[in-house]
Amino acid sequence: MRTPKAMIVGLVLCPCGLLLTLVGTMTPSWRQVSLIPEQPSDLVLEQGIWELCSERQSSHQRRCGQADELGYFEEVPVQVARGLMPTSLVLTLLGLVVATLGVRCWQEEPQHPVAGAAGLVLLLSGLLSLLPVSWYTHELWALPATAGSTLAAGYSLVLSYLGSCLEILGGLALTLSFHHCCKKRRTPRYPPGPAQEPGDTRGARTAP
Repeated sequence: MRTPKAMIVGLVLCPCGLLLTLVGTMTPSWRQVSLIPEQPSDLVLEQGIWELCSERQSSHQRRCGQADELGYFEEVPVQVARGLMPTSLVLTLLGLVVATLGVRCWQEEPQHPVAGAAGLVLLLSGLLSLLPVSWYTHELWALPATAGSTLAAGYSLVLSYLGSCLEILGGLALTLSFHHCCKKRRTPRYPPGPAQEPGDTRGARTAP
């Protein structure tokens, strides 16, 4: 039996979402602060959920581990992202393992209930990462920054958002496996008719 297309879509989208979310979680560029008053014009401060980095665009000199003088890491959106993003990554890994066992490309028949359950786990993991990303985006201009600076969303935030959406879409695709289970239950099962033994003429009409 060929692997259903919905399962293939889920197994393609979810690992891609995991990779994007992992990069977005680990890299320190959720927000970029530029044109900081009393600082060089080419200085860009990149803020993630784990560390702060500064880079001189003219020389590409980059320094990480900057001191958090404005209490950026103490803000609730950052703290929530620190908790939910790693949780989402763990759930995504768990969901992919369960999905692999459910799809079973090496077997003749996939385990549709297992694949559907994996889809629910992956859907939940995508929502867990989308929540802090959306909240951080909403509070992007409210988080502490030097007055007069220019604020912009960093590539880490964009990657995390894309990864979350891919995980949600992949999880939804895998949950379609439940449709096969419901369809199978609705299909009526008729008991096989009694086999007629050779020479048994019961029920046969005789010629006059």
